[in-house]
Amino acid sequence: MIRIGRRQFAAGLGASLLASPLLRSLSGEAHAAAPFARRLIVFFTPNGTVHQHWRPSGTETDFTFPVGSVLEPLTPHRANLLVCDGIDFLQVDNHDGGMANMLTGGGTAQSATGGMSVDQFLARKIGQSSRFQSLEFGVQTSLWGATRSTRMSYSAPGVFASPEDNPRNAFQRLFGALGGDATAASKQLQRRKSMLDLVRGELGELSQRVGAEEKRKLEQHLESLRQTERGLTEPVAVPGCASATAPLALDAMANANFPAVGRAQTDLLVSALACGMTRVASLQWSHTVAPQVFTWAGVNEGHHELSHKGDSNTAGVANFIKCERWFAEQFAYLLSALKARPDLEGGGTMLDTTLVLWAKELGDSRLHTCRSVPFVLAGGTSSYFRFGRYLRYSGASHQQLLTSVCHALGVTLDAFGDASRSTGPLAGLV
Repeated sequence: MIRIGRRQFAAGLGASLLASPLLRSLSGEAHAAAPFARRLIVFFTPNGTVHQHWRPSGTETDFTFPVGSVLEPLTPHRANLLVCDGIDFLQVDNHDGGMANMLTGGGTAQSATGGMSVDQFLARKIGQSSRFQSLEFGVQTSLWGATRSTRMSYSAPGVFASPEDNPRNAFQRLFGALGGDATAASKQLQRRKSMLDLVRGELGELSQRVGAEEKRKLEQHLESLRQTERGLTEPVAVPGCASATAPLALDAMANANFPAVGRAQTDLLVSALACGMTRVASLQWSHTVAPQVFTWAGVNEGHHELSHKGDSNTAGVANFIKCERWFAEQFAYLLSALKARPDLEGGGTMLDTTLVLWAKELGDSRLHTCRSVPFVLAGGTSSYFRFGRYLRYSGASHQQLLTSVCHALGVTLDAFGDASRSTGPLAGLV
């Protein structure tokens, strides 16, 4: 069992497309080799947890997930997990603050990580040779638009890397036109390229008339357009990799379709990584203050409302735990899908060579605090970390966890995000 104290860590068309999930800010250098993971997946679920129903029981290496607990669905994958308890977001609290800091570590344009989220920072480092330097998949993340409360990925301070919420759109971007009409696909590609050319011209002109900060953001968008155009024209990177099955047409924003959209997005994410299209991907389930009602789990009250039920409301807490267990089942499905796919580049399974980070933006959901925020890491044999362990910290900073994630992908740095809050990697992972 590891117990680590805080002191140890104290060391128009244009406007429309600017908000579009097509835009990514991506550039970087290839940098990964054994024993480092080759790929990163960030998996997000909202609204914190109830610790007594989340925590495993037992010791560091001999632990179990109690019957009925949130993480019990992960039991078949226990040997592939690092369950991290007692990690804090320093100087941050509440829904919006947690969401904005969860993957950025509070970094600014002047910090070593440039205010980027960890997925976008690593995409710049290990994704240069990929067809897409990163891919962002969403499940009803935009019901309330693009704001700090609905976005977790940043390519620069204030610049969102927005997820694609519609599996059909994601499929078209990755594998081509739906329906097999080659003529229609060619026309659609030409229209998209024409739109990109027009917006690129508009942004180029605008950048000559704005200040330094605005110009920097516009340069991020111009680079995103270049990467988007590259993704529209380049073939799949891995020969012989079969494309995914086209998702069924459905209303991606309908509450009842939440499970179907999430399953389709998970399958597309795994296929994209298995086919070598990208090395960095994320799957964002809703957003902080998530309004979804888990009717498919026998629940009739919104997820956010349930997340704030006190211990005296036993029925409300039980329903919240049902929802959280359902999210754990989706994480287990992702891990099983990665285990089932061979790594065509280096042997073994996709999980063997991928680091998966399950992140949340709050700790105890009833308190609106970012203390003891639950994190679960997953991976396999070709890994920088030692899995199959339950690590208990005491106020360790999540910036150190983000630093360690970078190290696990072969990217060395001293601090992720705001270095004034915390530096160095998280002890005990390697």
